[in-house]
Amino acid sequence: MAGGCESMHATSSGVLQGDNPLHYALPLAIVQICLVLILTRVLAFLLRPLRQPRVVAEIIGGILLGPSALGRNEKYLHAIFPPSSLTVLDTLANLGLLFFLFLVGTELDPRSLRRTGKKALCIALAGITLPFVLGIGTSFALRSTIAKGVNQAPFLVFMGVALSITAFPVLARILAELKLLTTDVGRMAMSAAAVNDVAAWILLALAIALSGSGSPIVSLWVLLCGTGFVLLCILIAPIIFNWMARQCSEGEPVNELYVCATLAIVLAAGFVTDAIGIHALFGAFVVGVLVPKEGPFAGALVEKVEDLVSGLFLPLYFVSSGLKTNVATIQGAQSWGLLVLVIFTSCFGKIAGTVVVSLGCKIPLQESLALGFLMNTKGLVELIVLNIGKDKGVLNDQIFAIMVLMALITTFMTTPVVIAIYKPAKMAVTEYKHRTITRKDTSKQLRILTCFHGTRNIPTLINLIEATRGTEKKEGLRVYAMHLLELTERSSAILMVHKARKNGLPLLNTQGQVGESNQVIVAFETFGQLSKVSIRPTTAISAMSSMHEDIIASAERKRVSMIILPFHKNQRLDGHFETTRAALRNVNRRVLQHAPCSVSILIDRGLGGASHVSASEVDYTVLVLFFGGHDDREALAYGMRVAEHPGITLNVVRFVIDPEIVGGTVHVDIVESSGPEPESEDDENFLADLKQKSTGDGSIIFEERVVKDVTETIEVIRSCKKCNLFIVGRMSEGQLVSAFDTRSDCPELGPLGNLLTSTEITTTASVLVVQKYRSKLSQESLSSLKVGDSSRADYERN
Repeated sequence: MAGGCESMHATSSGVLQGDNPLHYALPLAIVQICLVLILTRVLAFLLRPLRQPRVVAEIIGGILLGPSALGRNEKYLHAIFPPSSLTVLDTLANLGLLFFLFLVGTELDPRSLRRTGKKALCIALAGITLPFVLGIGTSFALRSTIAKGVNQAPFLVFMGVALSITAFPVLARILAELKLLTTDVGRMAMSAAAVNDVAAWILLALAIALSGSGSPIVSLWVLLCGTGFVLLCILIAPIIFNWMARQCSEGEPVNELYVCATLAIVLAAGFVTDAIGIHALFGAFVVGVLVPKEGPFAGALVEKVEDLVSGLFLPLYFVSSGLKTNVATIQGAQSWGLLVLVIFTSCFGKIAGTVVVSLGCKIPLQESLALGFLMNTKGLVELIVLNIGKDKGVLNDQIFAIMVLMALITTFMTTPVVIAIYKPAKMAVTEYKHRTITRKDTSKQLRILTCFHGTRNIPTLINLIEATRGTEKKEGLRVYAMHLLELTERSSAILMVHKARKNGLPLLNTQGQVGESNQVIVAFETFGQLSKVSIRPTTAISAMSSMHEDIIASAERKRVSMIILPFHKNQRLDGHFETTRAALRNVNRRVLQHAPCSVSILIDRGLGGASHVSASEVDYTVLVLFFGGHDDREALAYGMRVAEHPGITLNVVRFVIDPEIVGGTVHVDIVESSGPEPESEDDENFLADLKQKSTGDGSIIFEERVVKDVTETIEVIRSCKKCNLFIVGRMSEGQLVSAFDTRSDCPELGPLGNLLTSTEITTTASVLVVQKYRSKLSQESLSSLKVGDSSRADYERN
């Protein structure tokens, strides 16, 4: 019979010829994979509001598909997961897991472990030692009740390892979701978790060796052979991988031969460790750790392997675990009491050990508690330990079910508890004085947060910073260069931890050639050294839907006066703009709406060309178009700052309506009483100061243009061709501006910004659209940010 345990063939002849596809290995595996994917994705979607990592949904999905829930129906269990299919299922699951552990290894940088500070090392050791000891203590209670007759030595070690593990990949995902990855707590947790991860694998190898034939000599040989394998890999693998990495040039596709060779090495290492008697996963992990993290090679490996492995094969491992988990085996007060004991022991060991040592290292109580709960995160590695223990006969069905539930509950509780006890945004000082470029004492240090998504806008951004640095006698300019990185469902997003390592610190000399992130760092570092501007890199790692929160929080923490955002469109060769990513536009809108300081959007047309222009070679003409109002005054204040640079000439053009038609209906383009009235007195006072400065060395040229209507205004703007940069207010005020056509694709740019990016104006000049900080934006300004956005209508800043 085709469906028998011994004769399950690969493919069927089809339903029309009387075959049941579910009695054949390939179609049955396809059904199993599809069922797993659908269920885990649905659960992940449902758990998203609770901000749970995907591993929680996958563990729950595995349990639901097993004998604990749906598997109670014998017909379903024998139809979808018959005993004859489990070997194929386990093989696929373990193959996927093999490559996933290789990916986890690529995320672990041995050099960062050597640089781990004393605090992180002490926290990691405390987070391993206390739960390991408590795990051994718990094992005695389990052996005297529900685990009678098991082999004592391996059981003690398995229980100790299971309770002392911190899931490094899951922790990174939780930290990124909670926006803690680049905080002190996040960096400390990741450093400690990396040490914990390595220690867990060493202890796991010990546990596997002890759970072998029972002979101490055999166990010793297994350990010695395993140690020899690791040492051999350390000697040989880096030579091979470094040679491959040197053959891969930045920006060029990685040769497929190198990728295939690496995957073959992973499989070979898995075979060797399996033959030794440790586990195939151990070999894959070791190879992953030894892959060089610099250059495009590691990134290409992750990109080639990850989606198939983590998206398709890895969920099968959770089902494989779920089929072994039967919650129904936990019966009676004694069993449920033991479950509570295991959960309490696991949490108390991790949290108490971490908190006590953290307080000893003079870390505040709130941060210590957050670290304790973060270090208590379990996940995939926990399931690996439990499954190996189950396969080796060390853990019985009841203990296995108890430990799986413990892993699920401790991981599930991490996010809500950390949110409740640790709120860095509220702990931060948010009150500061200089929230705008406009200020009475212009000698004070100016702080700016510049944001970028990639390398394309870096030359213009650096040239703009050069123009903004002002005179040397002042306190100068400090720039925080924020790299905006999208957090996706891909597990390789954890690699962004490395990019965030120097977050917010002064730039140091970077050695070696790295990818795009380090190109950016080198570019800013070189500029900072040449121009004596204080540049500090910072990183935002978020989903696009919440990226604005990172930008706003960072601006508040750094006490900046202006945020400079990149426009969501890039200029094509023909001069027209094309949208790169629509999601970036919503990020900009939300920042404009909720920012704690002034905001500007930079429309890049290549200010200064494709490279940094040195201070002595700067020769720019900057044009400020002034109509009146808060935003125009802020734009002019920025222009006056730029005019301090010896290589820049500032032209200020003030537009005034012809007195003959002011307030009348002489021309159809003029719309009466629409939009706010200009604040004439403030405008006149501001311009008076400008006129006084413009009589000096000729670096500031002021002119007033009388116009009758919008058409004449546009003609004047067209005539200003000899210009490198336009600086305009986002929501200029007055009767003339209100007559501009407000129908546009990008209302967040305001009427002038839209005009300068439209086909009506032919120019090669970049544009900076400025919005001044106000405690409450005008209704017109808010309305322009609402188009296509579901943010709150009357948001008011504190």
